[in-house]
Amino acid sequence: MTAAELYRHGLGLLLAKDIPAWVELWDVDGVLEFPFAPDGWPVRLEGRAAVGAYMRHYPDHIDLHDFPDVTIHQTTAPETIVVEMRGVGRLVETDGPFDMTYIAVVTVKEGRITSYRDYWNPLAAQQAGADFAGADR
Repeated sequence: MTAAELYRHGLGLLLAKDIPAWVELWDVDGVLEFPFAPDGWPVRLEGRAAVGAYMRHYPDHIDLHDFPDVTIHQTTAPETIVVEMRGVGRLVETDGPFDMTYIAVVTVKEGRITSYRDYWNPLAAQQAGADFAGADR
């Protein structure tokens, strides 16, 4: 499976709210980074277990309905992609709309995610009244 195919598969798992299966896409030593994380929020999660702990309650915070805009750019390194995407749904706590754009740089080796830099916009989340950075802080 290519990096792009694995990423698209992962989006399907997130829509299905199958967080354990999404976490299984990660290498045991995979790293998830949030370069724009506000103070008090994680900037770096190291290892599949840390990613799983962070994401375990994601569906309790965000009810994702669709990723209507996904563009995947292949880099000169076959294992690394740059993704531009938009996720839409609702915020569970407030029942308000969720509409977030992202840019991610993802590296996959031997069929597992080894690096994921998630450039989500915390200012947009705060404006929507969300108290999340993906899941658990």
